[in-house]
Amino acid sequence: MKLEQNFLRSNDLGLLLLRITVGGMMLFHGIHKAVYGVGPIGDMLSAIGLPSFIAYGSLLAELVASLMIVCGVWTRMASVVFAGNMIVAILMAHSADIFSINAMTGGWAIELPAFYLLASAVLCLTGAGKYAVTKGSFLD
Repeated sequence: MKLEQNFLRSNDLGLLLLRITVGGMMLFHGIHKAVYGVGPIGDMLSAIGLPSFIAYGSLLAELVASLMIVCGVWTRMASVVFAGNMIVAILMAHSADIFSINAMTGGWAIELPAFYLLASAVLCLTGAGKYAVTKGSFLD
């Protein structure tokens, strides 16, 4: 019985599941950008007077940082990059909806980007847990 109780109360397994969920879900966005390019994001950046090459930062955050989070490689650092990417995404693509409710679902209009932002913030604070490739430094 003791083994089951410890298994059901494992913070490290919870962090592993959070890493796989957050990094794995965002990985689809990164793969899409790798396959189809970052043109639309570059266009949004150009429209507000910024250089379009900055869009490659979103590719790195959504592909490389996501993989690092899933694997538990320098998780805190990867989560900071990931959170920064989500702040920029919310401000660029969803700022008009921050104080809105989705009429179809009744949920917050930006709940998915907010979930990514807040979950990455949690990983910034906690680190990867013991089921990670790297652990022990402040980057983890």
